[in-house]
Amino acid sequence: MTTRTPSPAQVVFPALGTTAVLLVTDSRDLPTAEEVLRAELTAVDLTCSRFRPDSELSRVNLSAGSPRTVSERFAEALQAALRAARLTGGAVDPTVGRAVIALGYDRTFASLRPDDARPLPVARPAPGWRRILFDPGTRRLHLPPHAHLDLGATAKALTADRAARLAAAVTGSGVLVSLGGDLATAGPEPEGGWRIALADDHTQAVTEPGPAVTVAGGALATSGIRVRTWRRAGRTLHHIVDPATGEPATSVWRTVTVAAATCVDANAASTAAIVLGDRAVDWLRRTALPARLTGLDGTVVRLGGWPPDAHVPASGGAR
Repeated sequence: MTTRTPSPAQVVFPALGTTAVLLVTDSRDLPTAEEVLRAELTAVDLTCSRFRPDSELSRVNLSAGSPRTVSERFAEALQAALRAARLTGGAVDPTVGRAVIALGYDRTFASLRPDDARPLPVARPAPGWRRILFDPGTRRLHLPPHAHLDLGATAKALTADRAARLAAAVTGSGVLVSLGGDLATAGPEPEGGWRIALADDHTQAVTEPGPAVTVAGGALATSGIRVRTWRRAGRTLHHIVDPATGEPATSVWRTVTVAAATCVDANAASTAAIVLGDRAVDWLRRTALPARLTGLDGTVVRLGGWPPDAHVPASGGAR
């Protein structure tokens, strides 16, 4: 009797307006793990999408100014967003919804006008996460009048965490889930760890050797200003908004990648670094999280023990 040696496998498909990548250490577990991931993606889309009029988030935003009880899944996503706001001193704030819409990001990114001639409204600061009244015990939520939540970043990271953890628990395999640069792992890692290629755009194939890092567990998140951009009234805009101004964050870093125990924490730190700009290095040093920041001119800053760049060959490594 021969024993089959487990071999890794992956599947890639579009989801949440980005790309979902699922890897497992045993190819026999791929169908089950994919089923878990797709169920999580369906649930978060119905709960937290700001592009679906039937999502719970859309209903919550319409009821701003009046209290309402939210679902358990929405409560989990909201608590993740509020925790991110608290840990980043408000640099990542879920009340930027109206500011993002005012900039023109009012539909899926694929549907945006790449060059919109309409004038930009006067930018206004976000209402602020501290004005959100939420009781986790009763799941009773009261948004300030006219506030709009945007849970996109933290909800996507939370979904990566949940899907990796659940898929690993169901299959017993090592699992890696990447959702548009938000990457979570769970279960036993492959021999040598997960090899991750780093790039400005996760959707592009690795056509030449580039920087990479090996992950033995936990999560990575990359935030950047190069991919989701558009023009409005003659200005080039990007999707990461500074809550203090209601404007796109000042462009200092092209991309920031952070490692943390969870994808939610890694995403909060990488997004905050983009918003903080020149203040990001000192702030990240205080968190002690491993981080790699790439400036607009390509200069790389490594913090928190981030290793020197290794390189992957063309078409190698997860993204």
